[in-house]
Amino acid sequence: QVQLVESGGGLVQTGGSLRLSCAASGRTFNSYDMGWFRQAPGKEREFAAAISSGGFTYYANSVKGRFAISRDNAKNTVYLQMISLNPEDTAVYYCAAARRLGTTPEAYDYWGQGTQVTVSS
Repeated sequence: QVQLVESGGGLVQTGGSLRLSCAASGRTFNSYDMGWFRQAPGKEREFAAAISSGGFTYYANSVKGRFAISRDNAKNTVYLQMISLNPEDTAVYYCAAARRLGTTPEAYDYWGQGTQVTVSS
């Protein structure tokens, strides 16, 4: 069982930056692949970024070059650094954990409650 708690969301202007954090409980955090998804109002939840237990990273084309995912296994935390934000990035951002990395929500076993990111124009 893994419990995930996101933080770091907020309101930022176009072109601004935010860093999201996801703190995980449990002693097996470093065995999980971790992902960040986002869901805008009226839209389906979509993949943003993922990092394997070994540190390999994957990004959606829409965020590649602007978002960076990282993990600190000693702190049981995964991060999402976001730069050059634009209004299309406005969404609730969710952290998720999986035994096998994927880019669809169905691949993930555990989810956080989400943190709101709002980018004003």
